[in-house]
Amino acid sequence: MRSGKIRVVVVDDSALVRSLLAEIINRQSDMECIGTANDPLIAREMIRELNPDVITLDVEMPRMDGIDFLGRLMRLRPMPVVMISTLTERGAEVTMKALELGAVDFVAKPRVGLASGLNELAADIVDKIRIASVAQVRRLPAKAPAPPTAPGAAQAAPPPAASLLGRLSTEKVICIGASTGGTEAIREVLVHMPADAPAIAITQHMPAGFTTSFAARLDALCRITVKEAVNGERILPGHAYIAPGGRQFALARSGANYVAVVDDGPPVNRHKPSVEVLFRSAAQVVGRNAFGIMLTGMGADGAAAMREMRDAGSYNYVQDEASCIVFGMPREAIAHGAADEVLPLTQIAPALIARLRGSGGDRVHHRI
Repeated sequence: MRSGKIRVVVVDDSALVRSLLAEIINRQSDMECIGTANDPLIAREMIRELNPDVITLDVEMPRMDGIDFLGRLMRLRPMPVVMISTLTERGAEVTMKALELGAVDFVAKPRVGLASGLNELAADIVDKIRIASVAQVRRLPAKAPAPPTAPGAAQAAPPPAASLLGRLSTEKVICIGASTGGTEAIREVLVHMPADAPAIAITQHMPAGFTTSFAARLDALCRITVKEAVNGERILPGHAYIAPGGRQFALARSGANYVAVVDDGPPVNRHKPSVEVLFRSAAQVVGRNAFGIMLTGMGADGAAAMREMRDAGSYNYVQDEASCIVFGMPREAIAHGAADEVLPLTQIAPALIARLRGSGGDRVHHRI
């Protein structure tokens, strides 16, 4: 990095998109577009020659689609990738697969008004490139089979079944917040939860149009039921509820039950949905019956409210730095004194299940 700038290669089969993305990138003082490619085979040679810090990658391209290319790239030469997705059902499904394969994040390009739409998204695009440039990317296993690209293709079998918790109070609610890298981190937690787990409320920073596919993907992998939250519905054990993209999600009390509040409230911490909104509601209405989990993500969304949860009696888990794609939100949660335990991602679900099983979920002395 002789210039000190973030060096970006743009891969897209549209000449217009390549031109627009290059222009947006080159307007920034801290980054430059060092090359563009119209298909993955050209991109492969360009990456070898130029050794960029980040690539932006279109999903659908000639000769080799973006998902096949991403899978090969993350096995052979892992690097930060920001996917350029389309706002369609198939685009959302393929984007979920890209995140599973190791893409750091994605930008949803508009279906109409491409030039004006991309320029409106310029701040979001360059923010995600900056985040990707410092993300911890991991190599896919070399012997992994080629990933299925067709929507609805068979998924990997879930881990061995966790035994049921049994006779656990239905008052318990688990609240999870995440951003960059969070889709796979959330999956890692949820696939280990037994079918009778307490209700789980989740806010993952994601735009409208993508959370439906995200929920469906998790539902196919998990023993619990995973769905998008619907305003006014009862929050039930054995279910996980995901904040719909572009909406705020909170918990409320209705008699003896918890219910979902999904509305068009303003952004909080620049996010909609915001982890702060969910966690603050948990502090107010769930209190000592709540468990908080803060996973990978950039920024500080949810950190202050997670401290409010702890002050109200919740028990909170925070993902450790080594296992995070981006150690932003977890770092801030720790700095706010919100964490009871800081654990590697793979240890969070087992620790939570052990606590639920061992104490009926009751709060015990803090470790941190």
